[in-house]
Amino acid sequence: MKLLRYMELYRYLDSRASEMLEVLRDLVRYRTVAPPGTFYSEIVGHLMPIFEGLGFETEKVVMPQDLFEERCGGRGLAGERANLRASLDVGAEETLVIYTHLDVVPAGEGWTCDPFGLEVRGDRIYGRGVADSKGAVAALIAALRAVDACGRHRYNLEVLLTTDEEVGGYSGLCYFADEGLVRGEKMLCMDSFSDDVIIGCNGVISWEVTVRGRAVHSGASFLGENAIEKALPVIEALLDLKKKVEARRSALPASSELAAFGVDRVRPMLNVTVIRGGVKENIVPERCVIGGDRRVIPEERMEEAAAEMEEAVAALPVDLEWRSWMGYPPMRIDPDHPWVAEVRSALEKASGKRPRLAGAQYSLDQARVVEVTKIPTCAYGVGRQTDSNPHGPDENVTIEDLSIYARFLATLMTG
Repeated sequence: MKLLRYMELYRYLDSRASEMLEVLRDLVRYRTVAPPGTFYSEIVGHLMPIFEGLGFETEKVVMPQDLFEERCGGRGLAGERANLRASLDVGAEETLVIYTHLDVVPAGEGWTCDPFGLEVRGDRIYGRGVADSKGAVAALIAALRAVDACGRHRYNLEVLLTTDEEVGGYSGLCYFADEGLVRGEKMLCMDSFSDDVIIGCNGVISWEVTVRGRAVHSGASFLGENAIEKALPVIEALLDLKKKVEARRSALPASSELAAFGVDRVRPMLNVTVIRGGVKENIVPERCVIGGDRRVIPEERMEEAAAEMEEAVAALPVDLEWRSWMGYPPMRIDPDHPWVAEVRSALEKASGKRPRLAGAQYSLDQARVVEVTKIPTCAYGVGRQTDSNPHGPDENVTIEDLSIYARFLATLMTG
């Protein structure tokens, strides 16, 4: 009987594939670009009646302005931080929380089509956010409509569609977690890729070193102190530490797409990604700022990783100021947890293939929820880590992956 029910759901989804594309087209048109974070209220207002038409109670959740300024001020963000919470009570014993984000990164250059106008070419769909992560929202709506038409929900549902994930998530999912708004027994994070079922990820620490010198005319540079030159041993010390850090390995298997790069286990990373110094070629710079991030595997502690970096530069004979701030923590779910098996089973039914379990090199705001609520979580999304070019020009998903994702969600929700 279950097989017949799944086939009916899949036939329904196949017959309405064009409707799913139109839903996605509408979502992509909203330029929810972060930073600064635009059209959040508009896209939430667009989605609320869609979910209400499927029997959900909806709520627009806005982070208070004073809290937004305290946590996110000075980061180039502006406007109302609107999020959507949609609840469906079917009288089930357990509640499934489904999450992803509505914001996207800036379009950037290099596109061969309008990034905010959905375009279908052959078997691929192009547009900013189709892989990360509006394609998942469109597939969720399609799956909900299929279950409403010819299925029965196994779980009560809490759908959280939040904002600012691309700039830290502090006014989106992290705000929900801190305010106790994430409630359920199981959780699916749709902000991921179709390569594997993700059961863990790296944490992230951002860091910055300010090296101080003394500005003088470059014609008599010996009278000053060149902050850029003084920063070189700082960079060298961090690069020496980088070798030590990146020789470590997590027990988590890496994503299957990274096998081509010789990466079989999730790795910690130490990256130097920012350098700012000098104002004019004939002025010895008095200040040089170096910045980067540290990706932390689940076997490491965030505080120890931060201290290790600070200790690497503290003994240098350089006038400097070090600071670091914690981002998302690392995450790891027991691969033998029943929820993991349930997600894998639903995906296998929808795709006909047994998915791998893997960890992610990137970091997820979902990890903050796991840390706060202890809700067992899997992450599985609609795009592919390298093939879909998320965050790059011509971001895309295949029609097949989008269709399989809608099938997967419908299967998971009906059990």
